[in-house]
Amino acid sequence: MPIRLIVGLGNPGPRYADTRHNAGFWFVDRLVDGLGGSFRAESRFEGEVARVSVGGTACDLLKPLTFMNRSGNAVQKLAGFHKIPPAQILVVHDELDLPVGTARLKMGGGHGGHNGLRDLHRHLGPDYARLRIGIGHPGIREEVVGYVLERPSRAEETAMREAINAALESVNDLVAGDWDKAVRRLHARAAPDKEKES
Repeated sequence: MPIRLIVGLGNPGPRYADTRHNAGFWFVDRLVDGLGGSFRAESRFEGEVARVSVGGTACDLLKPLTFMNRSGNAVQKLAGFHKIPPAQILVVHDELDLPVGTARLKMGGGHGGHNGLRDLHRHLGPDYARLRIGIGHPGIREEVVGYVLERPSRAEETAMREAINAALESVNDLVAGDWDKAVRRLHARAAPDKEKES
């Protein structure tokens, strides 16, 4: 099924712009720049919205400006306006359970404790697509909140942005509805070190 709405999760404002939790914002910002589009504030959708052409197909992009734990309301409003079902929504977010610099596609599933996904589940249910950008884990559960709201090291940021660049190469396939091809393309490039070892 083609993707008609791509949502980047993050927190608004300069305080959070460069933090790990804003990996979703990084992705859609990079995507809209590459397609020659621009975001505009839309108060009725509680976020910044852009409409772009991906391989000749129109696709909406959204950055909710409600802070992470209230992201679902903004997504529900825009999706409802355009009559986009959850299965045609791709949500891009930071992922503690993936190594830094890894990107993975996933359809449906649980929220894994991610506050943005938790709120999306409340508004949409679990049946939307996700693009997970690995940020690694601090190793101690009690340190997670501080960790995601910190800026990554220079090396970590470089690895995250490389993962985002690799994931961008799958966007045309996703918007065209070729999920399997997008997964093969991305996952083949997600672990180059393992490929060298084999």
